Amino acid sequence: MSRRRLSDDERVLWTGITRSIAPLRRPARQQPETVEPPAARASDAALPRLRSKSKANPVRAAMPAREPAAPPPLAPLGRRLKHQIGRGTRPIDGRLDLHGMTQAQAHSALLGFLRAAQARGGRIVLVITGKGIRGGSADTERGVLKRQVPLWLRLPEFRSYIVGFEAAGIGHGGEGALYVSLRKPRHE
Repeated sequence: MSRRRLSDDERVLWTGITRSIAPLRRPARQQPETVEPPAARASDAALPRLRSKSKANPVRAAMPAREPAAPPPLAPLGRRLKHQIGRGTRPIDGRLDLHGMTQAQAHSALLGFLRAAQARGGRIVLVITGKGIRGGSADTERGVLKRQVPLWLRLPEFRSYIVGFEAAGIGHGGEGALYVSLRKPRHE
């Protein structure tokens, strides 16, 4: 199939069609507008006639459904909030202790806990993973949940519940626990 350039009339028509299309979701960042050649701008008077002829937009109906948008990036809790939690001036809305659980048990418990905490309107929760057994040999893995929970929290299934997470303060378990900031629940 050969490629050809659009004529001025086709370009005006295409510009009218693209301006009449509304995005399904707001884009993550705005794309810079392209500058049209002066010939195309002069013929913009033809655009209202194009729009008024058809109320339904056949282009939108023919477009395939979009993939779900990627979850937003994780945001750090911030130094001030972390200090408030550590000092006890900001309450922790829930605690989950994963000690003694297998990976499968811990994964499902964490997901259920985050769902419930978000539904209750919680903002900050503490997830205790533990630091792992000390004195383990080099060929045995220790501290599996300590390594896995941060990886799980980055997965899309968890991202709809959390804004971000960071290691907890010394008083709440230090490196063996995480402060998790929850998203506001969506009321649909």
